Amino acid sequence: MDNSQYPFDPSYGYSLEQLLTVKAQKEPKDFDLFWQLRYQNALELDPVPQTKIISENKGGWRVFEISYKSMGDFLIRGWLLLPSSGEVRRGFIVGHGYGGRDGPDFHFPFKDAALFFPCFRGLAQSASPFISSDPNWHVLHDINDKDRYIIGGCVEDVWLAVSALLTLFPHLAGCLGYMGISFGGGIGALALACETRISKAHLNVPTFGYQSLRLKLATNGSANSVQKYYLTHKKQVLTVLRYFDAAFAAKRIKIPMHCACAIYDPCVAPPGQFAIFNALSCEKHLFVLEAGHHQYSHQEQQDSALMLKLDEFFASLSGLIVLSDEI
Repeated sequence: MDNSQYPFDPSYGYSLEQLLTVKAQKEPKDFDLFWQLRYQNALELDPVPQTKIISENKGGWRVFEISYKSMGDFLIRGWLLLPSSGEVRRGFIVGHGYGGRDGPDFHFPFKDAALFFPCFRGLAQSASPFISSDPNWHVLHDINDKDRYIIGGCVEDVWLAVSALLTLFPHLAGCLGYMGISFGGGIGALALACETRISKAHLNVPTFGYQSLRLKLATNGSANSVQKYYLTHKKQVLTVLRYFDAAFAAKRIKIPMHCACAIYDPCVAPPGQFAIFNALSCEKHLFVLEAGHHQYSHQEQQDSALMLKLDEFFASLSGLIVLSDEI
């Protein structure tokens, strides 16, 4: 890789062998209690999902705008794709990166699935006048308070997305998957530590792994913003961030997992990504990417190969058959 465009080495000097040994330090004693209480509170909320069709057939999909209520009475918006014809046998929640999203993704091979693309609070379609949509500020929102830190709210948005999808399609119970990239990968790991309604998941270059190390490694993106803030608020920030370490959460995930981790990444340091994968004690599968958040010559081939692996990994995630036009 060409490092000339970065003032640091985005491989951080780690070989793949070394990355596979990275382990995060010990979590807070009340880590489980903190997250389980939030999860149980989220399960009690009715998300009241609302849908509006915007296209009957776009690339073989019926496209809907969708909204639902999340914790703190926050209205989350996004998109829902259903097959324009045929069967709906499984469902997916798809988490986005810190750049948000301006529409659903149409490239997934899951033609018998309901694909749900929520926008996390404060970002994209779920923007708020009270929260900056700039990742460098969004990631700092209420960072001094573990009970109010915005990352916790985004985790709750995932749990309520699951509730919303099951409200709309109860026959998909037991047949749900999660896919998240970068920001959505880290949020997904935190959510999956408690979530029992997701059966399989994929995390792509997930962030928020090994927070104490993440604060020390030179980086671009939102992590750099956290590092700058940390310089003048060290004890307070680290105390909060220990509750939002995706590697600590990964230790608690019990479902089969597929991870795509990069050995070179200027925005999400590879040791943090691999700390999440290494912490998994469940059935797990690793796809090694040459780079994340960086263009490279073999990227298209790797993306295609990864999609084939995901098609294979999620093949067993299917159940009752319901025709799309019956929904």
